[in-house]
Parts: sequence; C-alpha cells; structure tokens
Amino acid sequence: MISFLIGSIGLILLVLFFGKGNLLEVFKVPKWQLLGGLLGAIYISILAYAVPKVGVSISVISVICGQMTMSMLIDHYGWFQSQRLPINGYRVMGVMLLLAAVVFIYRGSTVNK
Repeated sequence: MISFLIGSIGLILLVLFFGKGNLLEVFKVPKWQLLGGLLGAIYISILAYAVPKVGVSISVISVICGQMTMSMLIDHYGWFQSQRLPINGYRVMGVMLLLAAVVFIYRGSTVNK
C-alpha cells in the first residue's frame, strides 16, 4: 500500500507540473483500458507474497516467462492492432529455455538447504 501511495503522489505531482492535456479525458476511454491499474496492484501483491517464498530470481524469471508467452499469443493473433507474427518452433524453444531456467534456478536454490 505504501508503494502505491508514494507512486500515486509522484504521478499526481508529475501531472500537475508537467502534464499536458485534460485529465477528465480518462472518463472517455474504454473501461477495459483502465484495468491496467488494477492488474498492476494484483501483480505487485503477488510478487510481494512470492519473493519471500521462492526468491527474487525465480520470481523475476517467472514474470519474464509469462510476459514472453503472452507476447507470443498477442503477436500470433494480432491482438491490439499488432502485426501478426505466427508462433514457430524458434519462439516456442525460447520460452521452453526460459522454463528450463526456472527449473535450474529453483533446483540450484534448494541444493544448499
């Protein structure tokens, strides 16, 4: 909560001093675009819970693996008006290597326990 409070205060100050545009326009955007704030809060909450349990390295590589997987789906289907880039063996192998990294890092962190 403290993190979001400080971040919100910082963003408010940035908008007040450097912002250009009309803040009331936020009410005219599609509502699904406002989910970023909620999803960001969920993301930070999950990481705050996971890092003490599994460590920073596994948490970070897991996030990257999830982002790569989702970005491949977005590319493959052309969501959000992006160029369609089909999933191929090289891209799948890249994600598989990231998953292997998670396994090796996890096993390496439990060896000394």
